[in-house]
Amino acid sequence: MFCDLVGSTELSARLDPEDLREVIAAYHRAVVDVVTSVDGFVAKYMGDGVLMYFGYPRAHEDDADRAVRAGLGAIDAVGRLDVRSVKLQARVGIATGLVVVGDLIGEGSAQEQSVVGETPNLAARLQALAEPDAVVIAAGTRRLVGDLFEYRDLGGVDVKGLAAPVQAWQVLGPSGVASRFEALRGSALSPLVGRDEEIDLLLRRWGRAKARDGQVVLVSGEPGIGKSRIAAELAQRLHAEPHLRLRYFCSPHHQDSPLFPFIDQLGHASGFARDDPPAAKLEKLEAVLALAAPPDEDVALLADLLSLPASERQPLPNLSPQRKKERTLEALIRQLAGVARQQPVVMVFEDAHWIDPTSRELLDLVVERVRSLPVLLVVTFRPEFQPPWIGQPQVTMLALNRLDERDGTELVEQIAGDRALPEEVVAQLVERTDGVPLFVEELTKSVLETGVAPLGIPTTLHDSLMARLDRLGAAAKEVAQIGAAIGREFTFALLVAVASRDADGLQAGIARLVEAGLVFQRGLPPQASFLFKHALVQDAAYGTLLRGPRRLLHGHIADTLLVTSGDNPSAAPEIIAHHLENAGRPAEAIVYWREAGEQAAHHAANREAIGHFRRGLSLLATQPPTAGRWRAELAILSQLALALMSVRGRSVPEVGEVVERAAQVGRRVDSSADLAPFIANLWMFNVGQGRFDRADEISLDLFRIADELGSPEIRLQAHHCAWPTTCLRGLLTKANEHIDAGLALYDEARHAHHRYVYHGHDPAVCGLSIGASVQYALGFPAKAERLADEAITLARNLRHAPSLAQALALVCEPRAHFGGGGSIVVAANELLQLSKEHELRLYQGVALILLGLIAARSGETSEGIARLEEGLRVLIKLGRRQRMTSFLCIMAESQLLAGRHAEGLEKVTQALDLAAETGEHFYLSRLHGLRAQLLLHGYGLADEGVELSLRQALVVARQQAAKGWELRAATSLARLRGDQGRRAEARDLLAPVYGWFTEGFDTPDLKEAKALLDELA
Repeated sequence: MFCDLVGSTELSARLDPEDLREVIAAYHRAVVDVVTSVDGFVAKYMGDGVLMYFGYPRAHEDDADRAVRAGLGAIDAVGRLDVRSVKLQARVGIATGLVVVGDLIGEGSAQEQSVVGETPNLAARLQALAEPDAVVIAAGTRRLVGDLFEYRDLGGVDVKGLAAPVQAWQVLGPSGVASRFEALRGSALSPLVGRDEEIDLLLRRWGRAKARDGQVVLVSGEPGIGKSRIAAELAQRLHAEPHLRLRYFCSPHHQDSPLFPFIDQLGHASGFARDDPPAAKLEKLEAVLALAAPPDEDVALLADLLSLPASERQPLPNLSPQRKKERTLEALIRQLAGVARQQPVVMVFEDAHWIDPTSRELLDLVVERVRSLPVLLVVTFRPEFQPPWIGQPQVTMLALNRLDERDGTELVEQIAGDRALPEEVVAQLVERTDGVPLFVEELTKSVLETGVAPLGIPTTLHDSLMARLDRLGAAAKEVAQIGAAIGREFTFALLVAVASRDADGLQAGIARLVEAGLVFQRGLPPQASFLFKHALVQDAAYGTLLRGPRRLLHGHIADTLLVTSGDNPSAAPEIIAHHLENAGRPAEAIVYWREAGEQAAHHAANREAIGHFRRGLSLLATQPPTAGRWRAELAILSQLALALMSVRGRSVPEVGEVVERAAQVGRRVDSSADLAPFIANLWMFNVGQGRFDRADEISLDLFRIADELGSPEIRLQAHHCAWPTTCLRGLLTKANEHIDAGLALYDEARHAHHRYVYHGHDPAVCGLSIGASVQYALGFPAKAERLADEAITLARNLRHAPSLAQALALVCEPRAHFGGGGSIVVAANELLQLSKEHELRLYQGVALILLGLIAARSGETSEGIARLEEGLRVLIKLGRRQRMTSFLCIMAESQLLAGRHAEGLEKVTQALDLAAETGEHFYLSRLHGLRAQLLLHGYGLADEGVELSLRQALVVARQQAAKGWELRAATSLARLRGDQGRRAEARDLLAPVYGWFTEGFDTPDLKEAKALLDELA
């Protein structure tokens, strides 16, 4: 801003020099007071003129607004001065642009801040053209202040030193408009051609959204087809309407960064500065969130999402990673709903084909939630993205096609404006660009800039952009290359740290890119950030780098991020890994891909973790076959297996491929404690598949390693693997021995980490729970109940959801078969809620099966069987075969209660076949007995298979020394013989078994046996 005192020459002629000095000093003070009050910078006094900067030395987002208001204030302040009875007037000229501000030059009163650029000269020239008491602004300033003021258009004015007239406006005063346009609104949009129907559809959907009939519009199209332009046009059409606009951008370099678009949007909305301390950032975030009046927990969760510390007012709740993720997603949904209560919302989610998995989960929730909110959600993406929301009533699909020849011609002509191009040139442009609007825009601009017909222009957008980059000069091209290597968006600070040029040279280069429309700028250096106008612009600039320089550049970026990662939250390990990988430094990249995977897994972002681990593995495949490589691969495979099990289930083929690969790698390394978790994962997969022979071999490997290393920790896990398989095989005594031996080694504090490394649950909880099943089968129900209670109590004390879920499932199961003393209904309902809350799909299936059995036993057989079928579908989808004989047995019992004998027999046959195939014999006696009951009730006593099945049930129980199973089989067989008139034989069969039970614990089986003995007496 340049301010000049009107009539100073006349004043100097008629005033005493001392009086003139007093007048000039008062004028200076008036101007300086106004300018400094809005944080302007007085750069230079030039007699009766004053040169001032806004945005230096500290930038503000409204510096143009501040300058105009300061100009109006200075005119007013000078006009109100009364010095020596002299009436003073001033005039002001304002121009906006990038300048280079140098060091202080001169000494004493002659000291001034040097500045290079045409903007100060333009401001001085506009001031000279202004009338007294007038503020005149240039076109650049006018675009920035928009309709915040009222103007008089001065048209094009001739300015000394400039060949062409410049557009100018006189500011008349504030307009009273309170809101501001978006930071990029001043950039001219390319014309919108051939999209009338698409815009009309969006406006109709907006009309429905405002009426609380929320709408989702999916905008699909190839790169450059105009998806972002459609979104910008919609914003332009709705500018005059009261609404809130939310914009989210996905990034190709952040596809594995959880919730990147939402974190980025919150950071920009909060106005974070790079050097803001955490407390300042938290305060800014709270201010932005306040519009939705969120609960304190939401503020704490969203602050944590942005890596900010929780405040004392809003402490972060103590949650598991999975639950914290879920509540964070819920908080973001509530934030959207909260602002939508204030005013309708237009939510634009761009480039969803680069979306990270967790953002995809959140977007799924948003799509569902907006149907009851005044929200229009517009999602843009390339054709390779397959949106899952098509078909929902609130969702509309909008596919953008290429422009036809007529629309392409019109677009070229509109871009050219009054610079008409020859018809043949227009025809060639339309032909070469193939109807892609971005191609049309860029090639046409290139022709307009150079005056060269398209015959001399390469036929692809990439080549066109390269020609434009070359014409911008070496500095601009270098900046574009560096920025492209950093990513779609890059900061000035990182650019300076990476580039070999000085900051001034970089600033000049980026200025040319911005001026050429290749890059958008937000803010002013050194806190500026830049965004490539289109991903193709970035790709084109990146493509000019040769392999050697490109690798060096990525290496420099990685090294810079490594140095600044401590105070730079954006330097996520996956970003560092990306640059290290592209720098040709795979060994280092592997370390960071692994760290990124571990971070994601710790936050329950297992889908992202899978992506990171797989990237690390792909690089490991290129490394020499050394012991270090095998150990690194083994460590990643082990963690990848756990992440896959969490997302896909324990028994799916994908998990199998990983654990089998781990088995191959494991054979290449010496025995060590590092091998144990991987071997346990391999055991889990094989048990889930029902491969008990292979599982036994793996257990023996763990015992061998434990012996070689003398490790009680690994021996505990060897027993942990052995007791489930021996139990399921019906080897109850061996199972009991392994449980006792394992529990004797267990220490709650020392082995706390085991539940995160091995099996995903606590070993003691597992041992106590399975021990309850074993004791029930062996005929010690009182001891079984004690163990069951201890398992659940321990799991609750540990506050570990998967361990508690396992305890509830394993304790309820034998109680369901043997009729234990605990409440199955309460425990099964708790299990269902817990499994839903923590996405424990396996236990959700078990809970549904147990609740189905309870319903069937209560007489609600149809509802119970429906629940059972739902639970079985969950387990089958997970590839689960372990304990499937138990679940099929429960289904068969429910079908017996429903009188659906044929279906029950089918399930029993299926279970018996599975038991023969896998060796899972724990429930074999029960299955034979149930088969007998189904035959008896379905076909009567005439069927010889009834007694045969009961005899088989008795034989299996005796072979297993399972008095619990034996009592049930003997009771059923005794009742059959009693009904046949063989009462003495029935008494002799049942009495010894019943008499064996000396514990004072009445189970339903014991009561039934006693009643039958009394009846037979």
